[in-house]
Order: sequence, then C-alpha cells, then structure tokens
Amino acid sequence: MSDIQLEALDNYRYRIARDEASGMRTSVLVFSSPALIAQVKKDQSLAQAMNVATLPGIVGPSLAMPDIHQGYGFPIGGVAATDLEEGVVSPGGVGFDINCGVRLVRSTLTRADVKGRIKQLIDQVFRDVPCGTGTEGRVKLKRGEIDEVLRRGAQWMVEGGYGEPGDTERAEATGAMEGALPRKVSDRAKERGTPQLGTLGSGNHFLEIQYVDRIHDAPAAQTMGIEKDQVVVLIHSGSRGLGHQVCTDYVALMNKVMPKYGIELPDRQLACAPIPSEEGQSYLGAMAAAANFAWANRQGILHFLRQAFRRAFDTDVRLDLIYDVCHNIAKEETHLVDGRRRKVLVHRKGATRAFAAGHPELPAVYKDLGQPVFVPGSMGTASWVLTGQPGAMAESFASVCHGAGRLMSRTAVRKGKNVTDERRKLEEQGILVRSESRDGILEELPEAYKDVDEVIEVVHNAGLAKKVARLRPMGVIKG
Repeated sequence: MSDIQLEALDNYRYRIARDEASGMRTSVLVFSSPALIAQVKKDQSLAQAMNVATLPGIVGPSLAMPDIHQGYGFPIGGVAATDLEEGVVSPGGVGFDINCGVRLVRSTLTRADVKGRIKQLIDQVFRDVPCGTGTEGRVKLKRGEIDEVLRRGAQWMVEGGYGEPGDTERAEATGAMEGALPRKVSDRAKERGTPQLGTLGSGNHFLEIQYVDRIHDAPAAQTMGIEKDQVVVLIHSGSRGLGHQVCTDYVALMNKVMPKYGIELPDRQLACAPIPSEEGQSYLGAMAAAANFAWANRQGILHFLRQAFRRAFDTDVRLDLIYDVCHNIAKEETHLVDGRRRKVLVHRKGATRAFAAGHPELPAVYKDLGQPVFVPGSMGTASWVLTGQPGAMAESFASVCHGAGRLMSRTAVRKGKNVTDERRKLEEQGILVRSESRDGILEELPEAYKDVDEVIEVVHNAGLAKKVARLRPMGVIKG
C-alpha cells in the first residue's frame, strides 16, 4: 500500500486525491487516526475504496469508516452514494449478508441480579435461540408465507405472535423497507431462508448479554431507558442464507449485463447496473425483500430471547427494544451535496446509518436526540451506544462505523489456539461463552479486532456521532 498517497487533513481525517488516470471519478475520504491508519495500510481496503471511486454516477467522495478492512468489492466500512438517475447500484456495496444489523434490548435487571445466575441464563438462551450454520429455526412457515415475510418484515412476525406491538416502532424503517419484490428473489434463495427464520447464524454473528459499564451522556441514556449497571442484550444477525443467495444471484447477473451498459470497472466484484435499469430495479426489489427477512429474523430472535429470560428468572422480567439498525444496505435518501439537496442511493457496506436530531425518519422518541447507533467491539472488550450528529449529515451521508473492524483473518487468529484455553481466559474476565462450534470462538477472539475504543474516539471527535454509553459483556452466544 506504500504507493497510495494519503493526505492527513487533521487527526481524524485522511484524503486520497482523485486519480483520473486510474479511472477515479472522485476522491476518497477516510475517517481514521494515526494508530488505526497504520493498521489499515496492511490490507487492500484503501485500494478497494479507490476502486469504489470509479463507479459511474458516484456523488461526493468514496468514504471509509475507521473500522475499514478488506471486503468483497467494496471495503467493509465503506460508504458510497450514487445519483438516482445517472448512477449505479452494486450488490458488492451492500454485501452478501443483506441487512446484517444489530438491535439493542434493555432489561429490568441489573448486573447484580444476573451475576450469580449468568451460567443459568446463558445456558437457557443457548437452548432457546437457535444458532449455527445449518440450524433450523422454530418459526415454521406454511407454503407461500415466505413472500409475506419478505413484504412485511418484522410486522409480520409481531402479528404472528413473535413480538410485542411497540417493537416495530423502534426499528429502522419500522422493520420493513418499502419496494420489496418477493418475485425477484429466486426460489433457491427462498428455499435457503425459509427454515432459518429466527436463527442467529454463525461467523461474526452473536447474541451478547451485557451490562452498562459507563454513561457518557446522561440525558441521551435516559431517553433510551438505560442506566449504569443495567443488563442489556445486543443481537447481531442478518438475512442468513436468503440474503447470501440474493447477492450471489445478482452479482452474476450484473457481471453479464455490464457490457450492455458500457460499464468497465477495475474489479469484477464491483459488478453493477444503472439504478433505473431493469436489472438495477430488480436487485433493489430483491434486496429490500431480503432486508425485510433480516428484520423479521431479528424479531424472532428477540421473541425467543424474551422466553429464555422469563424461564431463567422467577421475576416478571421485561425486555424492551431500544432500537434496531442495519449496516449492510442501499437506501434512497436525500442529502446535501455541493450545496444542494439531491436524492441519492447510499450504499452502506459495514456502516451504520446515523441520522442527526430532527430527521423525519426518526421515531418520535428519538426525534430530538438523534438516531441511536450501536457499535459492537469483540466478545472480550466492549460495545458502544452513540447518537448520530450533524457532522455525519454533512460529511458522511449520515454514516458511521459498524464495529471495531477485523484486524486478523479467521485463519490467522485460529493458528496455535486451543479453544479450552481461550474460553478459560474469557471466563477469568467474567465472560461466559457458548458456541455451536470450536471455530465460532477461535475466529472471533478479541485480538482478531481493532481497539473499539480507538474507533469510537474517531467518530466522536470527528463529530459524526456522540458517545452515550459503554457496554461490557457478561455472556456471549456464538454460532
């Protein structure tokens, strides 16, 4: 990466100038710090961000969040907006796990309530919330019902008894994107997704029982209903095999049709089609359907989580949703670009939406606060609650990081590790881990990730999002 010229704009911003010779249509803006940027240079993520800058119709800079690392086509932690009429949509700018996202749930329990019973609780959750690569869920769909899930998302689940009436009010897009086209989702994708509804999955997906370690913004925390030492749960999952198949199908299709539209790109993984084209509209309809499946999926997980808590505790414990937000999506939004408001398609690949206070899409409870943003770290460190700030609206198409960002490959972090030893190390820190597989633990060890606190300092000090609370894990469920 030594040939890439990075210009430090300040302590939290770097720029790669537009290079017309390489086909770049715009510059790259990287939100990072001196310590983090040294880590970023070790992979190909900055080169990928430069490739993104070659997309037809890109508006504003190609953006990189502080958790950036190498991905498929787009870097993970990459953001790009394209003009609705002249721009393209790229499935690689969303990713294979469409609407992978997080929801944070607050409980009526304290750390003291749970500490002596964490093993009982984590074992009960592990029994009640299906996880793992090929695990089937407990939500049994009748013939044809999968299309209703793809149209209506979390609302379909709530009406079917898998939730409470207020759950959808505190979810991005109320848990269902408009424009979903189930007919544009292949039969193979539906076959893969139907048995997986309400399951956690594997890889970096998790369910984490946490406590509130520190409060940084007391009024914001009060609005969200969280306080110090309160027990909360962070759920991280997506659209499972259905979303993966949608991406697979449309990457293949767009690679075939790019010559028809005269599109040439430096990386086939950036395969795309004009937004107004038949292929572009078909993908967006299928993507919205997969996103709705993911919201329904996380709603199902919450339902089974509530059951587990009630079984583990004699008291009538409550679990209430704080918010649910996705970090792999392409959404039509209006932003200020070069001094004028424009409708654009914002690709967020491993990046979280972060609307500031007053945005019309925010639920009423957060209208004066700004959108809640959740940034997981690793199972041995911490996670963060933030709120979107005006700086994100002005600089990053209302986007921030989605996690700490991977530092080591799954193969590298597993090397020479013993799962029993690693589990014991975590238990010595007061963190119990349950997983369906050995690799579910070894591939997600804390050292595989960047320092989440350093990542948060970047977005906080750059004015993209504001610190509200820091969360620490007590028990972790992995696939």
